[in-house]
Amino acid sequence: MPSEPPLTHDTAQLGTPSTGVTAMRPIPRQREHVESNPTGRRLAVLTLTALGVVYGDIGTSPLYAFRECFKPEYGLTPSAENVYGVLSLIVWALMLVVSLKYIVFVMRADNRGEGGILAMLALIIGRDTTRKHRRFFLIVLGLFGAALLYGDGVITPAISVLGAMEGLMIVSPNFESVIIPVSIVVLFGLFFMQKFGTAKVGAFFGPLMLIWFSVIAATGLHEVMRSPEILAAVNPMYAITFLMHKGWAAFVLLGAVVLAVTGAEALYADMGHFGKKPIRLAWFWFVFPCLLLNYFGQGALVMRVPSAVENPFYLLAPRAMLYPLIAIATVAAIIASQALISGAFSLTQQCIQLGYSPRMTIVHTSKQEAGQIYIPEINNALMVSCVLVVLGFKNSSALGAAYGIAVTGTMAITTLLFLVVAAARWNWPLWQAVSLTVAFLAMDLAFLGSNALKIGHGGWVPLVIAMTLFLLMTTWKRGRAILRERLQEITMPLDSFLKSVATGNIPRVPGTAVFMTSESGGAPVVLLHHLKHNKVLHKQVILLSIVTEEVPEVNNDERVEFAMLDAGFVRAVARYGFMESPDVNEVMELLRRQGVKTRTLDTSYYLGRELLIPRDIAWKKGGLTMNIWRKRLFTVMSKNARSAAEFFKLPANRVVELGTQIEF
Repeated sequence: MPSEPPLTHDTAQLGTPSTGVTAMRPIPRQREHVESNPTGRRLAVLTLTALGVVYGDIGTSPLYAFRECFKPEYGLTPSAENVYGVLSLIVWALMLVVSLKYIVFVMRADNRGEGGILAMLALIIGRDTTRKHRRFFLIVLGLFGAALLYGDGVITPAISVLGAMEGLMIVSPNFESVIIPVSIVVLFGLFFMQKFGTAKVGAFFGPLMLIWFSVIAATGLHEVMRSPEILAAVNPMYAITFLMHKGWAAFVLLGAVVLAVTGAEALYADMGHFGKKPIRLAWFWFVFPCLLLNYFGQGALVMRVPSAVENPFYLLAPRAMLYPLIAIATVAAIIASQALISGAFSLTQQCIQLGYSPRMTIVHTSKQEAGQIYIPEINNALMVSCVLVVLGFKNSSALGAAYGIAVTGTMAITTLLFLVVAAARWNWPLWQAVSLTVAFLAMDLAFLGSNALKIGHGGWVPLVIAMTLFLLMTTWKRGRAILRERLQEITMPLDSFLKSVATGNIPRVPGTAVFMTSESGGAPVVLLHHLKHNKVLHKQVILLSIVTEEVPEVNNDERVEFAMLDAGFVRAVARYGFMESPDVNEVMELLRRQGVKTRTLDTSYYLGRELLIPRDIAWKKGGLTMNIWRKRLFTVMSKNARSAAEFFKLPANRVVELGTQIEF
């Protein structure tokens, strides 16, 4: 049976069942990493590239964030008090949530350079093996946060493209009827292009976003120069006074203010692609100032022309520049969407490697960048979901409520996981870790609570997506654990098997047989079935396990370990990180370099294919089980999983699959 690697580090060490066992020998494998402290030209290139990938989401927030704060349901008029209060809230949300929380603190929680909620989860539980209840709670938090990110991946393309297309209504109200069809066409084109990968167009993302941020800064600066007094909104007292005077209305308004910080999680998730330094440099020296200028410009315009509150972003531009601005905004929206779609692909790869998702088709679209991947199943699901969301909500304002829930839910979960990292991994004094977490969590929960009021108005969409995906992920993980337990019951200890082979009169034929197995301590079930039915063994038998570690990439000297056993058997374990894709061809080549003699044309690969029969029983007292409906769901997921032969990159004409009927 091919490996379905567990999230916990519970793989057994290679055994020494009998004499003739040699010491395990690590095989080096070179991998390139983003340097931790780039300088000069390299720093400039990474910073420009990060500008295009990391900041697309937050960079398109000015399209709708300030406008949403003055929607009729909030009851705010564009008075001086309200404009200054809203602007101050947006400015300090950017400062505290993005600059302080994510840029300064959360980005320090890297898992060997990788970021993101699953990378943080793996960083935490990799050392936390004693407290089962806390471990379970953390895993649930991390998985639900990851599931919410998928909801973000559905809503971001829809709201970004709709927000850009709505600029057509400023040109002429007659364009209203074409906004949805054009948005759907743009989305179809966006998802269709995913199969070609971002390798060829990625170099253009940075320069295009450089143009975008320059344009929004210039339009905002023009208005600020006409009314420089608007800069006084940077004073936090305006935000505090607004919150105190407006009370409940101000709390409800936070659900719109949070739209200004959407994309903050991308700073952390994409850290492994660019490193901390370029991301921080781009934010503090370019992105943040450009955003502030545009928001201040929108505020100044609304103060001067109150009716501009209907769409202050596009009304900042001269009428002759509207069409070019709409075009640039559409490109920026596509780039923002691209970042979230690519993030969904990476997140799915992590889920597969960590054992929370069935195998899927992972296509590497770049020979140079390992992180550039394409997963057709996820791409199609996101495309259909985005189109349905556009058809259901029809405009970016209606989508704002759904967007906020996904963003704020993930932000709150990241804060809770950060507390564990600070206390358990960094050994901060508990009072320091708790104090900082309480401060961050107060902001997160305020934003989340405000958005929770909108659950009935669209906020339910990301919650339904998240709960559905959480159910699927936990069902797959639990089902694999039950299946592994059942297989262990019928697995023969390797010691006993080798002794029976040594003492028996089993015919041996030339060549090498590689048996894929997820159990490193016993004889694979597929091997027992092969011997039972064919009554013959190859002269050399390799028992190969693929194990996923709780790190993004495995160190060079830990990639492959093997032991020479009696009777021509070799026990091998190949270790991969959760950001890597297993490749059995690569493993076999590494083994050959270390003296395990095999010939490609004389090697056959044996896989087990289980026929699952769900039963509403537990097999033994204390044994793992789950509800019958979840067992049936697991069976459907298993049937639709990608072929193990394709996933592990086995030679198509050298694979033999043997079926096993398993009741569970």
